Amino acid sequence: MNLQERDKKHLWHPLTQHKLHPDTVAITKAEGCILTDENGNEYIDAIASWYTCMFGHCHPYITSRVSKQMQQLDQVVFSGFTHKPAVKLSEALIKILPENQNKIFFSDNGSTAVEIGIKMALQFHFNKSDKRNTLIAFEDGFHGDTFGAMSVSGLSVYNGPFEDFFLDVQRIPTPNGKNHEDILDTLEAIVKTHDVAGFVYEPLVQGAAAMKMHDAEGLNAILNFCNDHDIITVADEVMTGFGKTGRHFASLYMDTKPDIICLSKALTGGLLPMALTTCSQKIYDAFYSDDLKKGLFHGHTYSANPLACTAALASIELLTSKEMQDNIARITDSHQAFGARIKNHHKVVSIRQMGIIFALDLNVEMARYGNLRDKLFQFFMDKGVFLRPLGNTIYIQAPYVITKIQLDKVYQVIEDALEIV
Repeated sequence: MNLQERDKKHLWHPLTQHKLHPDTVAITKAEGCILTDENGNEYIDAIASWYTCMFGHCHPYITSRVSKQMQQLDQVVFSGFTHKPAVKLSEALIKILPENQNKIFFSDNGSTAVEIGIKMALQFHFNKSDKRNTLIAFEDGFHGDTFGAMSVSGLSVYNGPFEDFFLDVQRIPTPNGKNHEDILDTLEAIVKTHDVAGFVYEPLVQGAAAMKMHDAEGLNAILNFCNDHDIITVADEVMTGFGKTGRHFASLYMDTKPDIICLSKALTGGLLPMALTTCSQKIYDAFYSDDLKKGLFHGHTYSANPLACTAALASIELLTSKEMQDNIARITDSHQAFGARIKNHHKVVSIRQMGIIFALDLNVEMARYGNLRDKLFQFFMDKGVFLRPLGNTIYIQAPYVITKIQLDKVYQVIEDALEIV
């Protein structure tokens, strides 16, 4: 019995209705941009396995460093202890984060990074005897699957059964270059009727909303409003972080920097699970007290796992290397040329691109998880390319090490797919 059949006996997969989708693809090897299944078929991983393996699968620079670390220190509790990989990672990360970031709190996935950011925002005010219970978030945002993260997410396909249990959240539109004055008026109305603790947002690109992009100037105006009203700003850079938008972090496109930043996914180059919630000194100081109860009582067993820290440190060294920065520029230019070529195709409604993120919308109605979407997914896989359409949106977020030949194949397969929809 092959892996695909053995899988069905006990495994429950994420984002899957198993009665409708009983089959999985059993992957046995990954290297660079290539996934290999148990039958020997190869697929170009054009979404970097949910935006994690941005330096390519099993990158030898990362794996060799982790292998060496594994022989010395594998895991130790991070409450009351520290270790060299965590210290070195903090020093390297602070150098590339927005300049106001100064403290780093460890967890183990994107949802928990956001959860901690929300708790920081709420407790910041609570510790100052200013209890605030409302959060602001963008429409159509997605921040994860834990309850705080779900509360600030706007995609009901994920949240429906749980909405009666959510935090109080007021939603605003994303700025499009024309509406930010209207958004500021909406914010004025919200703060008059609600005690607002924080604003949680994906900066410039909303990933699960099908790579929906918004305006940096408008976002900057929102951040300024929040600063003026002592509203803690929480940037969810789980998807956008580590070079995908063309800069190390999307928050670097705005003059006003967030109080808190949430990081995961590409943080460790996809090798090991880890997340970080970073913050400014102002946030940390609100928890620094002789009063024990003012501490942030949140912890994860594998916080600051030395192996994950080592992988993250190696990933940052790769990210800041000339090779990877040149690759990011090359992919960005290639996407722009592809966009210019395809934007007037009669099956394409619109295109958008930022850094290595590229998306196009088809002029057909498609359910987010429906038959036509499934047909497209299978078409791509049959052609040897792993792309995962979001409704009628086809997007690319390939590893930085993708070759020109591989990227051209991704483009060609997308163009071929336009003839079947």
